[in-house]
Amino acid sequence: MTKEKIDRINELARKKKSMGLTEAEIEEQAILRWEYIESYKQSLVSQLENTYIVESDGTKRKVTKKDVLKN
Repeated sequence: MTKEKIDRINELARKKKSMGLTEAEIEEQAILRWEYIESYKQSLVSQLENTYIVESDGTKRKVTKKDVLKN
């Protein structure tokens, strides 16, 4: 997600509070928010894919999807 898109999301949020949005702006805001959420989720998945759990005996094991969903 680029800084310009994040700035546009914030601009639309401010405009919505002050004077309201047109139908086109509401649609644009929804699309931008969806893109932001997808980008955030992908970033989190990438971070978790590079995470290891250190067991009490000192061994390390990679976090798997099953581990993530269990908690």
